[in-house]
Amino acid sequence: MADLIDLRSDTVTRPTAAMRQAMASAEVGDDVYGEDPTVQALEVEIAAMFGHEAALFCPSGSMANQIALQLLVPPGSELLCDADAHVVTYEMGAAAAYGGVTSRTWPAVGAQLDPDVIAGMVRPDGYWAVPTRAIAVEQTHNRGGGGVIPLDSLRELRRVADTGQLALHCDGARIWHAHVADGVPLATYGALFDTLSVCLSKGLGAPVGSLVVGAADRIERGRVIRKRMGGGMRQAGILAAAGRHALAHHIGRLAADHAKAARLAEAVAPFGVLATTVRTNIVPLDLTKAPLDAPTLAAAARAEGVLISVLGPRTARLVTHLDVTDSQVARAAAILTHIFRR
Repeated sequence: MADLIDLRSDTVTRPTAAMRQAMASAEVGDDVYGEDPTVQALEVEIAAMFGHEAALFCPSGSMANQIALQLLVPPGSELLCDADAHVVTYEMGAAAAYGGVTSRTWPAVGAQLDPDVIAGMVRPDGYWAVPTRAIAVEQTHNRGGGGVIPLDSLRELRRVADTGQLALHCDGARIWHAHVADGVPLATYGALFDTLSVCLSKGLGAPVGSLVVGAADRIERGRVIRKRMGGGMRQAGILAAAGRHALAHHIGRLAADHAKAARLAEAVAPFGVLATTVRTNIVPLDLTKAPLDAPTLAAAARAEGVLISVLGPRTARLVTHLDVTDSQVARAAAILTHIFRR
């Protein structure tokens, strides 16, 4: 079907014509030799946006996250995160496989955090226990329906980390959405974390790329880890140029994606399937009490030209992005309403 409305993820976006032009005209060099000027410019720009000293361009968000974790958590030590965190749910056990990192989780409640619970989980050195070295959180929270962790909660978590002499990592794949939704400056988020990973290929619409952000000495060590993991790229300025274009033109427009998600949420809300309040560009569906399960819903929607994600037997997801128009949102809302009614 040629006119599919793809609501599976914001990773399905395609470069705009202007972004393709920026890529075609990018000045490039060999980045493994440290000679790609466009990559260097992107790294400097991202680091400055978050108020950190340096950044490292990586092929994927998973690699960026795993480099950050290896920088913060020595082998045989422990990372704390929630049970639905991307770093332990969707990254193929990389923290253990590559970094020798032990992970322990608190019950997933999306973007809600209880710093007191997390503080109680911290294991100090001694007694042959695995020592806790870092805490990771996700902003916005993917499996938490695009929820935004409140700034006050993050500040309290920073105090927990400081008290326990722990590092704090932010999986900020969609932190741009949190910035737009709550108006929190990116540098304010950056000041709370020792490392961040930020993604260019989701809501911002670049075809490839995430960055690790942090102190200069950490990022230099991260460059070695990136090479070890096979992430050294050559004339990567073509990709970095897409990211720079996205930063210049696609952050402010995320509010439009939030509005589109809100319209989809409003359409399906009467059927009791919204898993949580929709804050950003993700509409999570809980079909526990619905007459159809997630695979059945996805199949019925696909038959009508709408693609959605199946996250579990009774869990599905809709995601808006720059390739979904207002008219497509209206059509998708009508189709989903029809499916739930019949």
